[in-house]
Amino acid sequence: MLGDKQSVKVEEKLTEMSQEKKEEILENFNHFANYLGDKVRMAKNIGMSDEAIAKSAEKVANYLAEHQEPKNREEQLLQELWKNGEQEEQHALAHMLVRMVQNRN
Repeated sequence: MLGDKQSVKVEEKLTEMSQEKKEEILENFNHFANYLGDKVRMAKNIGMSDEAIAKSAEKVANYLAEHQEPKNREEQLLQELWKNGEQEEQHALAHMLVRMVQNRN
């Protein structure tokens, strides 16, 4: 299934990304949102469904919550919401983040 393969690729990309690149993306919330928005547009262009994109966003959020310290207030808030949310709430938050970055441009 396309979504499952893409989800595995998301995990691989996150673990392969250099710490310097992660720091650059997370430097401020606008960088993060722009980066996520670019990835969402790319996913849409290759035909990923909104659900598959949200599941990929969940993978990214899980990775960030487990491996990265927040760099600003917005990231701190997102991390707290993520860590305190139940699985269905995290899924809803992933959908909202995807929608947010799509509506930015």
